[in-house]
Amino acid sequence: LFWSSPQHYLGLTPSMATTSRIQVFDTTLRDREQAPGFSMTAAEKLRLAQQLDRLGVDIIEAGFPISSDGDFEAVRTIAGAVRRPIIAGLARAIPADIDRAWAALSQAARPRIHVFLATSDIHLDHKLRISRAECLAQVASAVAHARAYCDDVEFSAEDATRSDLAFLCEIAEAAVAAGATTINLPDTVGYALPTDIERMFTAVGARVGQRAVLSAHCHNDLGLAVANSLAAVLAGARQVECTINGIGERAGNAS
Repeated sequence: LFWSSPQHYLGLTPSMATTSRIQVFDTTLRDREQAPGFSMTAAEKLRLAQQLDRLGVDIIEAGFPISSDGDFEAVRTIAGAVRRPIIAGLARAIPADIDRAWAALSQAARPRIHVFLATSDIHLDHKLRISRAECLAQVASAVAHARAYCDDVEFSAEDATRSDLAFLCEIAEAAVAAGATTINLPDTVGYALPTDIERMFTAVGARVGQRAVLSAHCHNDLGLAVANSLAAVLAGARQVECTINGIGERAGNAS
């Protein structure tokens, strides 16, 4: 039944599965490095970025520029040397990160600033120690700051699958209103099931799906990263974030 009708298996209607193009966002150069033993030098990152370019990857996340001088140099080198794909740099939703990301990306032919902030109550209360209202304000401010540098801005709601769905929709609205062109909904702790993913993407897509590309970023703690990514695509996502062979943080990413 699954192979003959995946939409039926996932509880989706045929209208949710369109034939529009899916963009591959490869984060091997960023998220893969969070797996022990897989860090790379700037030269190694450039070689791999060139291979990803040859594979036809649409977006290459080249690194997290503020995390180290080495990562900054790697992102800057890739931005200057790899010209066909979009080159993305990761930044927390704070001005210094965004400024540093742009400094690394400014020579890219097709730059993207990728801003993230956690949106689940457990992260807001115990990690960030901010309220939902403060989170909304920070998202809007950070995305607007990034958009002042770059027309292509992605916002990721860290821990989206454990976030209150109504609040997550508010966050997506705020990010798009501030200029985000892609909204990424990660299963940060890798605990969701395909039905959870379908429900989340359907709800957020109803709010912002006509104004921004929806993106999936799934982790493999339950062995469901690829299945959840496919569920997201069937529910309207048009970008999938993945790594070569699924290598990444903890049990890995979607392969």
